[in-house]
Amino acid sequence: MSGSGASAGLGLISAASWGGSDFAGGLGARRAPALLVAISGHSVSFFILLSVCLGIGLALPRPNYLLCAAIGGLVGALSLALFYRALAMGGMGLTAALAGLLTALSPVLYSVVTDGLPAPLSAVGLALGCIAVWLITRRPVAKCGATKQAVTPPAALWMGACAGVGFGSQLIFFKMAGGGNLLWIMAIARVAGASALAMVLLLMPPKTPWRGFWRTGTLAGMLDTIGNLFYIRASQLGRLDAAAVICSLYPAGTILLASLILREHPTRRQWAGMALALVAVALLSH
Repeated sequence: MSGSGASAGLGLISAASWGGSDFAGGLGARRAPALLVAISGHSVSFFILLSVCLGIGLALPRPNYLLCAAIGGLVGALSLALFYRALAMGGMGLTAALAGLLTALSPVLYSVVTDGLPAPLSAVGLALGCIAVWLITRRPVAKCGATKQAVTPPAALWMGACAGVGFGSQLIFFKMAGGGNLLWIMAIARVAGASALAMVLLLMPPKTPWRGFWRTGTLAGMLDTIGNLFYIRASQLGRLDAAAVICSLYPAGTILLASLILREHPTRRQWAGMALALVAVALLSH
């Protein structure tokens, strides 16, 4: 299998893992504060990774790799907190779609600057992939009356945009950290992310009861960690832009799980986005 084909395959596994993580985290957030779900997942996955690294005697990567991993974990965690805040302000569909699109676009622009323009077929695949991300994450807003639609607050759009750039930046930093041992890289990213979320938790403690979040938080954190590991490996084997766009299709996994388990069926727009995603992956795997 070619490097781009292997990268695309690993990217799909990463997207599936991230989609499962978001589904588990979403279920947990229905019963407990979302920040507690996120911080529990980061904390448990960190201790598991640390135990494995120390248990098998893995050598620490070079400081520059550890620094990139820490920055990526910190930026990703703060972006997550900002994204949750943006969604809570209303107009979730447009905010989520904007964040998802910028998550994919940021690594694409970075890769074009550092690696040059992709091949024509790959460029078409990248464009279709970004459109697919928008279609999959874009949900119709609730209607007020017959014609008037709910308006997304400008502050929510700005926060969603900043969160999307932050998520994309995390992917870039993880790519830069990919020269080190992957387990140590993720352990450092996790402890940085957990520290950032703990700081947010102290500044803005949830008012709802603090219970019932460890189980779903742990599952979400482990799936997210697996997705991160496969993403880093995918970015090592192929171009960053292709790996990032394929991995950014993860909302499709969340939607499919919600359809199978919760009977929350996708919209026609989302089905079209998933079909377009398959075409994009096929083009990016060549």
